[in-house]
Amino acid sequence: MIEELRRDFKEKGIRKVKVGGFDVDGVLRGKYISLEKFWSALEKGFGFCDVIFGWDVADQLYDNARVTGWDTGYPDALAKIDASTFRVLRYAPDTASFLVDFYTTDGAPHPACPRNLLKQVDARALAAGFTTKFSAEFEFWVFRETPQTLHEKGFRDLEPLSPGMFGYSWLREGQHRPLVDDILDTCAEYDIEVEGIHTETGPGVWEAAIRYDDVVAAADKAALFKTTLKEICSRHGLTVTFMAKWNPDLPGSSGHLHQSLWDAGGQINLFAAAGSDRLSEAGHHYLGGLVTLAPELTAFYSPFVNSYKRYVPGVWAPLNASWGIDNRTCGSRVILGPTDSASRIEFRQTAADINPYVAMAACLGSGLYGIEKKLNPPPETSGDATVGGDPALTLPLTLQAAVDALRESEAARQVLSEDFVDHYIRTRDWECREYNRSVSEWELNRYFETV
Repeated sequence: MIEELRRDFKEKGIRKVKVGGFDVDGVLRGKYISLEKFWSALEKGFGFCDVIFGWDVADQLYDNARVTGWDTGYPDALAKIDASTFRVLRYAPDTASFLVDFYTTDGAPHPACPRNLLKQVDARALAAGFTTKFSAEFEFWVFRETPQTLHEKGFRDLEPLSPGMFGYSWLREGQHRPLVDDILDTCAEYDIEVEGIHTETGPGVWEAAIRYDDVVAAADKAALFKTTLKEICSRHGLTVTFMAKWNPDLPGSSGHLHQSLWDAGGQINLFAAAGSDRLSEAGHHYLGGLVTLAPELTAFYSPFVNSYKRYVPGVWAPLNASWGIDNRTCGSRVILGPTDSASRIEFRQTAADINPYVAMAACLGSGLYGIEKKLNPPPETSGDATVGGDPALTLPLTLQAAVDALRESEAARQVLSEDFVDHYIRTRDWECREYNRSVSEWELNRYFETV
């Protein structure tokens, strides 16, 4: 592998290297290193300050973390470069980029590393004789703004890329062809194949579907898509957001996860039941695990306070852990394709703000749990799933409620690692407390003069 990389570097004229890994919030944290350091690090790993697991999405230090902190002095974690993630951006052709996984100094997977968490869940699937196919599709909002104007405006009165509600607009796609071409071409060359892209309903909102792959590669592509799209938009003088809900008067941004299990050789879709209009037994129990555990694992699927602003009627976000065949109002949409290979489950609870590694690990872990325990899903929902339903499968509607449910969940510690669950609960508890300390614009407008 090293000699092959050396040849690739020489052929492509690589002179710089950028390495990075994703934190618990799904933010890509990285840096440039010299070529000399890269070749050394490729064999031995290198030090990367573990503060990236000790602070939040705004770089505020947690006061309750155990994996790192003031008492440990924020030491280096061991970062190991995954050579298989070698990529080159077409607008930085002399710069190679790689993803890293994080380990403790004794070589154990770092308990807070989301990518290693997903690898561990995938290893359980492989040990059970399954290979995985996952993909993500994201909705995102594009604005004619820069980081400077966003802050100058206080994130208010932003100018969208285009006005009005115009979903699936052939016209808008043509009007913004330079941006669309850049997204498709750059992502294709960066090994993030976009299968489809179109406008959604809302001013400046788009949706992109990323081609499926095995679960770790799919998470890589989904996570890298978000960062790469921000870089692409910046080149066009634009800004993009993947917030679950940026405007109370407009729909939120979904981040649906398509998933299926295949045989060990990756040739037979194990969710397909030949000659049937239903899922196979394996698919049925996988669905049982996915639906049954969704309420108590919601904090993994909806990681921020803002995520729950999307959980309101009438905006395509599920309000319970329901399922139905080709029913987009359900939390889990079963898709029985025209061929067996297309049969899959679309998990619709998630929004575009997910950490793909964490959300996919929770989905896959839940499905494997369902197969192991032979769980049956609740009755299929026909019609609008947001009305009625089993109260026991109602989703938590605030981050605090989701954290409380996760804290009480024994299944979560079986689906994922206990150390990760403990760290994650601490980070979401911090997120809730930070929100509770804040005073919103709504509160000022409502109460300042009148009370």
